[in-house]
Amino acid sequence: MLLTELNAADLIDWSRAIIDGTFVKAPEGGEDTGPNSTDRGKSGSKHHVLTDANGIPLAVILTAANVPDVVPVMEVLTAVPPVGGKPGPPREKPERLQGDRGYDSKPLRKLIRWLGIVPELAKRNTDHGSGLGKTRWVVERTNAFLHGFGRLRRRLDLLPKFQHAFLAIACSLICMRFLDA
Repeated sequence: MLLTELNAADLIDWSRAIIDGTFVKAPEGGEDTGPNSTDRGKSGSKHHVLTDANGIPLAVILTAANVPDVVPVMEVLTAVPPVGGKPGPPREKPERLQGDRGYDSKPLRKLIRWLGIVPELAKRNTDHGSGLGKTRWVVERTNAFLHGFGRLRRRLDLLPKFQHAFLAIACSLICMRFLDA
């Protein structure tokens, strides 16, 4: 409902979406947790966030920390609800998808193109300076907003349904901030 209001106010930029994952420590373990490959195997989860070009969260999912970033991309893209608010059919997908090197995969690029989305994913094994950092900062800001909510910074819930609920509430609050601005 909030996304529909944002779209009606012409605040959602469908020209590009940015995807990123962020690690959340889960010292108690539980479902959808796993060893983090970059943090000495500590137990945790990942929040995979898809935002529009302005940083408005369109979809967010939870996976174990040991799931590669490239795996849940289709789940995140299909988690975007149909967003009305303007004449014509509801929008469900962006024109372009940006992501860091963790999302680089030939099969994924092919699948994203098949969906009618132009992939702008940084290539693996290339020098830094792809230029995506100039436009990807909005998803990093949204991740920081999410981690500003204490229950999402450190996962103490054993059942993922609680984490999903808190993610939904946090995304709703972030969307309300954009409406109030």
